[in-house]
Amino acid sequence: MRRGGGVLMHISSLPGPFGTGVIGQEAIDFAKQLASQGMKYWQVLPFSYPGMGNSPYQSFSAFAGNWLFIDPRRLEKRGLLTSAEVQQAEYTQNKWRIDYDFLRTNRDELLRKAFDRADKDLLAKADKFIEKNKWVQDVAAYQTVKDADFGKPWWEWSDTSLKNYDKDAVDGLKNNPNYRYHGFVQYLFFDEWSTIKKEINDLGISIIGDIPFYVSGDSADVWASRDFFKMASATKVNKIRKEYEKAMDKYKKAIEKGEVDEKGEPFKEPRKPKPEALVFDSVAGVPPDYFCEDGQLWGNPIYDWKKMKEDGYSWWMSRLEDNFKLFDYLRIDHFRAFSSYCEIDANAENARDGKWIPGPGHDFFAAYDKKFNDRSRLIAEDLGEVTPDLADFMSKVGIPGMRVMQFTFYPGDDSSFLPHNYNKNCVAYTGTHDNNTILGWLWDSREDVRKTCLEYCGFTGDNWGDGGSHSGSCRSIIKTLWMSHADVTIIPIQDMLGYGADTRMNIPGTPTGNWVVRFTKEDLDSIDNKWYQDLNRIYFR
Repeated sequence: MRRGGGVLMHISSLPGPFGTGVIGQEAIDFAKQLASQGMKYWQVLPFSYPGMGNSPYQSFSAFAGNWLFIDPRRLEKRGLLTSAEVQQAEYTQNKWRIDYDFLRTNRDELLRKAFDRADKDLLAKADKFIEKNKWVQDVAAYQTVKDADFGKPWWEWSDTSLKNYDKDAVDGLKNNPNYRYHGFVQYLFFDEWSTIKKEINDLGISIIGDIPFYVSGDSADVWASRDFFKMASATKVNKIRKEYEKAMDKYKKAIEKGEVDEKGEPFKEPRKPKPEALVFDSVAGVPPDYFCEDGQLWGNPIYDWKKMKEDGYSWWMSRLEDNFKLFDYLRIDHFRAFSSYCEIDANAENARDGKWIPGPGHDFFAAYDKKFNDRSRLIAEDLGEVTPDLADFMSKVGIPGMRVMQFTFYPGDDSSFLPHNYNKNCVAYTGTHDNNTILGWLWDSREDVRKTCLEYCGFTGDNWGDGGSHSGSCRSIIKTLWMSHADVTIIPIQDMLGYGADTRMNIPGTPTGNWVVRFTKEDLDSIDNKWYQDLNRIYFR
């Protein structure tokens, strides 16, 4: 990657009148602002439709675009909406937060009106797009059934043929108007983004995209391609059910007899098997560590890498190919799972018994090279514990890893996350979407860590807690990052603005309140573009 600086801000955080940022004029204006600062990169989060907890990392499809980002004003220009309807799409209650409940209802109604008004030429283009892309067919079919079956997960659908992805049953959905509507919406998203992206690229700004490593269990991906995932066998499902029935029988008898456990307390009712345990054999997560004694149980189904290898990793190659159309560079989240991944029984209560399993490793990248013959557009999210096998794997794969300033500054620790230790082939951050803001981190850090950081970054004075786009402490940290050897340096927009912890994007492990932060035009106008222009000039970014 070219030496350069950039900013991390998801499309959803852009200013605008529609309750979320959209792929429209505000996106182009932000790219112009980046260009005026001498920036080269704009990093975004996954373009997936948000799922559980409104997270773009938990979507119903690894391929589909987030139609909440379609700009109603551009649909009006295409003759698909009226000015009054565009006005109805505006959200005025809170311009700093996203209201997903409003958006999901409002945008669906709006897009259905646009679909009803599409002329033959536009529908023909959309139909061609659907026919060309199998993933669009699967998404359209999946959503059509979801709409009719009250949003139930695919393994609970009432129609057994559809639940089991019977080809004739799925093909039969193509005559359903809802099927064509959902495909049409995906066409609109990708058509609109391709136009906007070209304008952004013409300004000299490259887009760094992001894809989650795993997919959601209740997704079009697993429903249509379950052979590539570790599904629960009939034998295992029967075993789980029988064990539960046996435990319930024992529990009921104990209650009838008034028996108590060894502590003299009534027996607790056995835990029901997790619904997912009757579908998936194992799920993803992270074993216990210093930070979490139970580990992290993410619940995403595990890939069957053996079957994927037999197929030349076609599902992954298609996924990467489509994302390369969306973005100039691609950050792969949880990249370490290519080397080794944690596998947890799908019926487990926590991740304590999680086990590390070797991933597809270099064999995957041999298939990648055969398909693309170019690794220069990849970035590896390789954060977390660096084991010898991971370090060796990253060295041989050769693509840039990540460094994060907030992971260091413990007194006496010459960490690899300190800027003077960065190698050229990395992408370095003050923090990511999962971190606190710089200012919030300074306030929350131990005093000795904060003191070490400020001393390292050359900040003097006692006003380190001052915020805003001219914050002296934030600027000192950003400047230190820009001075590093790292080819690419990225700061979240929150750090550019000097805002506090109330504007962080995500707090991992918390189920609500995330992915809702937005910024106004006034916020972005407060940034000293000249300061960043000079920073990029001085440090040859």
